[in-house]
Amino acid sequence: LSVHEWAHAWTARRLGDDTAERLGRLTLNPLAHVDPIGTLLLPLLGVPFGWAKPVPVQPHRFHTRISMRTGMMLTAAAGPIANLCLAAISIVVLAMLARFRPEVVEPGRPAGLLLQTLIFLNVVLAAFNALPIPPLDGSRVADALVPEAARPAWEGFCRLGPFALVAVLVLPMLAGVSLFRWPLEATQFLLQQVVTLLGGNPI
Repeated sequence: LSVHEWAHAWTARRLGDDTAERLGRLTLNPLAHVDPIGTLLLPLLGVPFGWAKPVPVQPHRFHTRISMRTGMMLTAAAGPIANLCLAAISIVVLAMLARFRPEVVEPGRPAGLLLQTLIFLNVVLAAFNALPIPPLDGSRVADALVPEAARPAWEGFCRLGPFALVAVLVLPMLAGVSLFRWPLEATQFLLQQVVTLLGGNPI
């Protein structure tokens, strides 16, 4: 979550908006991104999802050479991309350990479990935040890409965003369906291929 929020702040700063930096949010320090409910309370209650404190962005402060919609799209996309980068780095580290220190990542060993958790958790965070439902990052990307003719319908959907988000979270659980089955299965396949290729031994 800290890397995700830092990526938002860093991208906004590169585009000209230093709001997050001035508020101390351009940092990887987890304490700067803690949300009392999403980061602390819900995990303590055993709720299987949460969130960090959103990074403030003021699009009117972006450089004039970039439109506010495009700037918001880039800033929003930076979070999920950062999570995918973390997952990719973890895959490479796991593969290298499998090659040079296979005993460290044997089934059930803490290092292997930690790296696999990092991989799948970051993929889930990226996939979830990429959904085009307000207030998720994907909605900012979609907002910049929606054609003008479809904008009234899109804005109407945005007003229902919180209800749509609850439905997306709750309905699959009630139906016994995994919302992230495809990205997790694809990640598992990719992980096995990379570890076998670089590490020489499947995990």
